[in-house]
Amino acid sequence: MTDTDKAPPAAKPCPICGKLAVARFKPFCSARCADIDLGRWLKGSYVIPGEPVDEAEEGAPQQRERED
Repeated sequence: MTDTDKAPPAAKPCPICGKLAVARFKPFCSARCADIDLGRWLKGSYVIPGEPVDEAEEGAPQQRERED
């Protein structure tokens, strides 16, 4: 079997609703599902777990006093 004989990859389902993805909105099936996904990202619903951050590290960096 050569590269030209291979069948195209099967269409994957939309990660939001499960319908078949459409090339224009890939990997989603519609603009609506793409917007739902974007909204989840913007609200912080998708989070990569990591180590907790100390409160001292969260604030602005400490400024050192200059010695003139």
